[in-house]
Amino acid sequence: MASEKTLALLRRRLCDPSFVYSAFKSSPNGNYSKLKFLISNTITEACNNSVLLLGPRGCGKGAVVDLVLEDLKSELPEIISVARLNGLLHSDDNCAVKEIARQLCMENKLLFSKMASFDDNSQFMIDMLRECGLAHKMIIFVLEEFDLFTQGKQRLLYSLLDAMQTLTSHSVVIGISCRMDADQLLEKRVRSRFSHKKLLFTPLTTDDMQRLLEHLLYLPTDSSLPSDYLKEFNSNINNILSDNKFKEILDLLLAADNSISNIQRFLYQAISSMHFQTELLTLDDLKSAFSYHQRQPMLDKLQDASILELYILVCMNRLESREQDSYTFNSVMKEYKAIQDAYKTSDNYSKSVCQRAFEHLIERELISFANNRLRNLSVEYRPVRLLLSSQELYQSLKSNASCPAILQRLLNYETYR
Repeated sequence: MASEKTLALLRRRLCDPSFVYSAFKSSPNGNYSKLKFLISNTITEACNNSVLLLGPRGCGKGAVVDLVLEDLKSELPEIISVARLNGLLHSDDNCAVKEIARQLCMENKLLFSKMASFDDNSQFMIDMLRECGLAHKMIIFVLEEFDLFTQGKQRLLYSLLDAMQTLTSHSVVIGISCRMDADQLLEKRVRSRFSHKKLLFTPLTTDDMQRLLEHLLYLPTDSSLPSDYLKEFNSNINNILSDNKFKEILDLLLAADNSISNIQRFLYQAISSMHFQTELLTLDDLKSAFSYHQRQPMLDKLQDASILELYILVCMNRLESREQDSYTFNSVMKEYKAIQDAYKTSDNYSKSVCQRAFEHLIERELISFANNRLRNLSVEYRPVRLLLSSQELYQSLKSNASCPAILQRLLNYETYR
C-alpha cells in the first residue's frame, strides 16, 4: 500500500540526522556553510585552525559537524582523518591522549600500544601531526562537551593547540559545547593558542522552521509512489502547514522546547498515528501527537484537583508573578480573600477547609516547603513554593471541565506566552 511505503519513508527521514539537517545546506549564511568553508579554506591554505560550536542541546551542533565531515570525506577521501573525543568519557588528560593515539593508529593502520604512557602518546600525536602535514593530509579533532575538557590542568588542550603552532602541522580543532562561555574557561596559555572563532546555534526562525517541515514531510516527486497519491499527499501537507490551528500547536510545542530534536520526536509520533485507510496525515494526527508529547506528570496529578485546590494554586501563581519566591499559607489566604472580595464568587470556603486543601496539595507534591529547617513551625507559618509552571497550570485549567472561568482570567496566561 502507498501509505505503508510513505510511513516507512518518513520514518527513515526522521531517524536520519544527516537528512534532517541537510535542509539547511543550501543556506549561504547557515552554520553548515560557514563550517565547511572554514575547513575547506584551512585545507586550501595548508594551515591550522580552531573553532567552537556553541548552542543549547538538541540544536544540531553535532549533526552539522557530521554532515560537513561526511561531505568533505566524500570529496577528499585520502586527505582527511578524524579523531573524536567526548568530555563525558575522555575529560581525563591521560585517557584523552590515549584515545587520540588509538584512533590515529586505526586510521593509519599502525600498531597501538595500550601500555604507552601519557608522554609517549603525546609525542606520537605530535609526530603524527608533523607527518600528516608533510604528506599534505589533515587531522580534524572533534571535542564534544568541550567545556568538560577545561577542567583540571588542561594538558590535553595545551598539548594539542601547542603542537598546531608548528609550520608543518595541518589540523583543525572543533569544540562543541552547550555553554556559551566555553572559551572563557580556557587558561591563559591555552587561550592564547586558540583562534577564537565561534559559530552560534540559535533557535530556528519562522522561515527556517517552515523550510524544515516541508523538507521532512513533502514526498519526493521522483519516488515510486503513484503520481496522483503524491500530489494529494503533498497538497494535504501544504494545507496543514498553512492552517492556523497547526501554527498554534507548533507555537505551544516550541514554547516548551524549540530544539530540532523535539520537532523530530513530535513528527515521528504524528506519522505513527496516520491511518492506513485515509493514507494521509491529518491535523487530528498532529493534535493527538501534541497531546501525547506534552503529557506531563504534573498535569496528571491535577486532573482530580478540587475547585478549591485550583484556587489555591492560582493564588500561589499570582504571588510568584509579583516576584515572591516563597510565601506562607496565610499569604495565600490573603490573596484568596482578595479575589473573593473583588469578584463575589460562590466558591467561598472557610479557613479550616482551605488549610485541609492546602495540606492535600503538599501531600500530592504540587507544592512543597521552601525550607526544611523550620519543621517546628505549624504548616500555616512555613514558607512554601509552587512546583508547577504557569503553562502547566494554564493547560490544566483549560482541560478541566468544572474549572470556573474566572480562574483562567486570573491566571492571565497571555503574560507567559
